[in-house]
Amino acid sequence: MFYITGDTHSNFSRFEEYRFPIQTEMTKNDYVIICGDFGGVWTFEEESNREKEALDWLNNKNFTTLFVDGNHENFTRLYNDYPVEEWHGGKVHKIRDSVLHLMRGEIFDIDGKKLFAFGGAKSHDIQDGILNLDEEERIYEYRKRGAYFRIRDFSWWDLELPTEEEMKNGINNLEKVNYKVDYIISHCCPTSIQTILGSGTYKKDYLTDYFQNIMEKCEFKKWYFGHYHDYRQVNSQFILLYEDIVPLEFESIFE
Repeated sequence: MFYITGDTHSNFSRFEEYRFPIQTEMTKNDYVIICGDFGGVWTFEEESNREKEALDWLNNKNFTTLFVDGNHENFTRLYNDYPVEEWHGGKVHKIRDSVLHLMRGEIFDIDGKKLFAFGGAKSHDIQDGILNLDEEERIYEYRKRGAYFRIRDFSWWDLELPTEEEMKNGINNLEKVNYKVDYIISHCCPTSIQTILGSGTYKKDYLTDYFQNIMEKCEFKKWYFGHYHDYRQVNSQFILLYEDIVPLEFESIFE
C-alpha cells in the first residue's frame, strides 16, 4: 500500500489517525511518500527536542515514511548526520528505522513498482537575497522591513539545487532501466509543466530543464511533485500535491 502527499515543512499533523484513518490497516511494509520540503531535519546544528519528538512520533507510525528533499531542508545535517544505506535497490539517508530520505537520482524497486526519486528545487522566497550568518546588522534590517531573504547554511543551502554528480547519477540510473519506470517523485517539476502552473510567472532553472529532458525521454505512469503549495492535476500524468494524501495508484480526472 502506497500513499503520497506534498510538502510537510516539519508539520506532520496530517498523519494524525483521525485525519489519515487508513493507517490503522497499514504496516511497516506500507509507505507514505512526501514530495519534498519534509522539514523534519531543519534545526541548525543538531536535532532539537521538538524535532526529535516529531521524528520519533513519525517513526512509531504503522507505516514507513519516505521523502525526497525539497528546497527547505537543512542539507548540512541531512547529508552528513545520517548514514547512507542501500534500500530496495537505491540509496537512502536513514533518519530513523522507518523514516528514510530517498536520495537524488536513485531508483527504488518496491513491491514490483519502480520509483525514480529526485529532490531539490530553487527557492521562491529569496527575492531580496541570501545573507551570511555573521551579517547581523543586515539580517536585523532585512527582518525589520519584511524582506524576502534567507541566511546561508542556516535557513538556505546551496544544495537546494543538485550537483552535477547527482544529475549524472540520475541519468545513469535511468539508462540502466532504459528510461522506463512506474513513478517519478520530485519536489519541483519540468519546465513546461511549471509554465502551465504559473502561467509563465515561475522562472525555469537547470533542475526544471533537467526534468524536462527526463520527461521527454522517460516512459512512466505518473509524476508526483510538491513545491508550489497547491493541489492540481495538470494532465493524466502530472499531479501537484500539497496537503492532500492520495494513493500512489491515483485515478486522475483525465483517465
